[in-house]
Amino acid sequence: MKEQELKEFIAKYYSRENESCEWKEFKELKHSVSGKDMDDVISYVSALSNMNGGTLIIGVKDQSLDIIGIQDFYNYTPENLKFRILDLCTNLPSDNFYVDEYVTDDTKKTVWIIHVPKHNPRKPVIAHTKAYMRIGDSLVEMSEERHNKILHELIIDDDWTAKIIPDATIEDLDKEAIEKARKEFKNRNPKYANEMESWDDEKFLNKAKLLIQGRITRTAILLLGKEESEHFINPSVMKIRWSLKTHTNENKDYEVFSIPMILAVDELLAKIRNVRMISIRPGTLFPEEMMRYDPFTIREPLNNCIAHQDYTMGARIEVVEYEDEKLIFRNAGSFIPTSVERVVMNDCPESVYRNPFLVEAMRNLGMIETQGGGIRKLYLQQRKRCFPMPDYTFEENYVKVEIVGNVIDEKFARIILKNNDLSLVEVMALDKIQKRKEISEYEIKLLRNRNLIEGRKPNFYIAAEISKNTKDSKLMASYIRNRAFDDDVYKQQILAYLEQYGKANRRQIQELIGKHLSDILTEEKKYNKIKNILQSMRTAGLINVDEDKNWYKV
Repeated sequence: MKEQELKEFIAKYYSRENESCEWKEFKELKHSVSGKDMDDVISYVSALSNMNGGTLIIGVKDQSLDIIGIQDFYNYTPENLKFRILDLCTNLPSDNFYVDEYVTDDTKKTVWIIHVPKHNPRKPVIAHTKAYMRIGDSLVEMSEERHNKILHELIIDDDWTAKIIPDATIEDLDKEAIEKARKEFKNRNPKYANEMESWDDEKFLNKAKLLIQGRITRTAILLLGKEESEHFINPSVMKIRWSLKTHTNENKDYEVFSIPMILAVDELLAKIRNVRMISIRPGTLFPEEMMRYDPFTIREPLNNCIAHQDYTMGARIEVVEYEDEKLIFRNAGSFIPTSVERVVMNDCPESVYRNPFLVEAMRNLGMIETQGGGIRKLYLQQRKRCFPMPDYTFEENYVKVEIVGNVIDEKFARIILKNNDLSLVEVMALDKIQKRKEISEYEIKLLRNRNLIEGRKPNFYIAAEISKNTKDSKLMASYIRNRAFDDDVYKQQILAYLEQYGKANRRQIQELIGKHLSDILTEEKKYNKIKNILQSMRTAGLINVDEDKNWYKV
């Protein structure tokens, strides 16, 4: 290739830096292969391998992709470079690890493309005694979450859900569940609509991949089994416990659902208080009616719990509903994809599942999506409502998903409404700001470029730009009413009041700062917020309360 052709080749096949691609000049290899920590070849190899593998291109200028070429090879060749890196990177697989060399015909410049394989299961790749990872196009030390993810990686060698139960027959399956399965299978596979009428139950269940050659599997029992057929999967269990809790975390109601799961899912959905909400969008006086939760945002995480549960742990699936606030779904087992961010941003469903036989059956019955990116859809549905993004928490051997059913920061909601061109990356980063979570340098740069955040690291907050730009006086007033001040402002008001008047009871403090609290808060939430502020000030030694329940300055 000529130099321009090589540049076009790299631009076509390695078009941007991300979790799987990195461009580096590295003109002199003597100190570039193993040199400065986090700025040499072995650091990047470790980071790429610890994600899903990728390519490291050296001899190319960052951003412009100009061909610089390697100018001092020291004593390296494509062949011995491979063995040197394998020697310096602990746990790096040798399979599919190789170096391609390209020399331009016209300018005689050399570029090496190092193809880095994905790490072996449960073995992070180490360089300089550390493990590295990628976040976007940034190289960072491996997080504890990612490290634990690799250490507990699933190795598929035995699918619990595919096992045949010798003593079970079709009579152990629920007739209503089978009819429901037929209906959903037809919806998912319309090509079989006509011929399905002639199928008996055994042929249908074979086609839907719930049976294996007419024999009952654990998957068939989980999805279609009669409740009294649970003994076939002992000591494992298949139960979902739904709990209703108040804002103060007190139990209010509960129910336990058993097999068949294809029916239990609908029964549980009927328990969740998915009420209608009224929303007034900026720029219009007409209210918009919507459900607190989109049905998909309930079904998807619930069915994912069933599909990805580690049944060998003998644990129940937990669904916790907090009144008018949020839903929490929790299942046993580790989270298999590399990261939630990767699944959402790349829109790439994973090809490896803990229970592949069960997953395929659920897909055939329309219970889950394996091609359409169900997790990504969750994020998009929440974005449509201007609600917070879903939160995934990875505990030891458990996965928890939290779906919030209301606005928690009016500024976040208004920015989402106003800026339809925001990428999902930017929305997710902004969501971290409203939840007071740490964000990466890459995310900080993204949000600053759009003027969406203010403040200094780590104390960023969502910019109030919308109130400056709008010409709608009613909307401006609404924005000010709904904007919440920092707690420090409320504390200063309380201290100033106590300094002037000596003491104040709960009602007086409520009158003092209650009117400044966001209009989107319920009266109960306002009461609890003021209580928390007072307790925080008391703990800090700023104020105290006397026997008559009057607060005074210490």
